[in-house]
Amino acid sequence: MAKAGNKSSGGGKKSLKRKAATEEPQEAAVARDGATESGAQSPKAAAFPPGFSISEIKNKQRRHLMFTRWKQQQRKEKLAAKKKLKKEREALGDKAPPKPIPKTIDNQRVYDETIVDPNDEEVAYDEATDEFASYFNRQTSPKILITTSDRPHGRTVRLCEQLSTVVPNSHVYYRRGLALKKIIPQCISRDFTDLIVINEDRKTPNGLILSHLPNGPTAHFKMSSVRLRKEIKRRGKDPTEHTPEIILNNFTTRLGHSIGRMFASLFPHNPQFVGRQVATFHNQRDYIFFRFHRYIFKSEKKVGIQELGPRFTLKLRSLQKGTFDSKYGEYEWVHKPREMDTSRRKFHL
Repeated sequence: MAKAGNKSSGGGKKSLKRKAATEEPQEAAVARDGATESGAQSPKAAAFPPGFSISEIKNKQRRHLMFTRWKQQQRKEKLAAKKKLKKEREALGDKAPPKPIPKTIDNQRVYDETIVDPNDEEVAYDEATDEFASYFNRQTSPKILITTSDRPHGRTVRLCEQLSTVVPNSHVYYRRGLALKKIIPQCISRDFTDLIVINEDRKTPNGLILSHLPNGPTAHFKMSSVRLRKEIKRRGKDPTEHTPEIILNNFTTRLGHSIGRMFASLFPHNPQFVGRQVATFHNQRDYIFFRFHRYIFKSEKKVGIQELGPRFTLKLRSLQKGTFDSKYGEYEWVHKPREMDTSRRKFHL
């Protein structure tokens, strides 16, 4: 029994020696890591050899540490090159070459032939004879009906109520199982000029149908990124009953011109500037971003904006002639994602 105990004790000593031997290189590695983090190591030792791949490191913690060091090194090199370029430009003064224009998706897009020229006679004639001519000639004033899909949930109902505070002279009614083909004649008989239908899926708003009455057109949008007023950080107080201003950005093509005129016809002609409220429809990369702000005069030269909400993003799916008719309606434009090339878009608003 004693011999067995001695053997076990001897084996324990050997295992302790092995453990100490394995701990020594680990402590040395930790010491080296600490030296590099404190900056005591030379910059040549901190640089990575050519052909070095961090993904080859199997230890997750070590790989993460090396990756953060590599990112820091890249950041330092970029900052040093930026400072060097700045000094060279200051030394050259007026002889310095102009700064290159950064490449973005918007400025690299292929020129679209359907961009509208404001002075074009054909465009002016189309505007004078289209469905919105009576509104822009101040012959009619907008009156909007806002409704939802069948059996809406709370989030969709709250969006309709908040949207009615943005669009003046708008009324919210619930569907109660009525089809749109039956709602549209009732709206026309009651002198409504536009119909807005907000659809939902899985208790969240996902679509918007805008139909201009009585003769159309009808636009179907995909809705995303919906934020109600309570979900917006640092929002302002609830909007007042003043008529807001409307801003339409980048609706430059023939199709975009029609969509912009549809949005413009929702708001009265004379905004009340006392309320300092602005409704913005901003088109960028064929997505329409809606925001509702109040601007605040901080001084004679400085102006701040305060978002009131709600906010959402729209993507045009189809534009149909006449009022809503999904079966026999004639479509002016339909979104076909398979035929659209991501590098060269065929459709611009």
